Amino acid sequence: MTHLDKGKYFKKHPEDSTVDEGLKEEIVAQAKENDIACSKAEEIAGKKGMTIGDVGKAIDILNINIVECQLGLFGYGEKKKIVQPAKDVAPELKKNIERALQNGRLSCAAAWKIATDLNIPRMKVCAACETLKIKIKPCQLGAF
Repeated sequence: MTHLDKGKYFKKHPEDSTVDEGLKEEIVAQAKENDIACSKAEEIAGKKGMTIGDVGKAIDILNINIVECQLGLFGYGEKKKIVQPAKDVAPELKKNIERALQNGRLSCAAAWKIATDLNIPRMKVCAACETLKIKIKPCQLGAF
């Protein structure tokens, strides 16, 4: 989806798609001015025992914008993204990233796993990808 699709996220899903009322209430309660932070979506997934993808689909259906990507890639106002390329990339991090590539890209889920496995911030994985010219896609929430 692009900025031109803003407010039409529901179109990614079948017309008869619905959202469980309890999940809807939780998402709406966490949203501010029709925006919900990636971290809040992750929180909701954990609380509800759902996948982050299922929460992302519900957010789409409710036409709520996902902001403040935990990898720093989108949702930061005029700046769009806040991640900056790393000055250098540790060999172990580079090896883990390269091993996880699919079609030359690193999925958001793989980036999160690498961060967990290496006990480093998620944004550090993304910064390494910026340096290595590797795109992170797809987003677990379905944002891009």
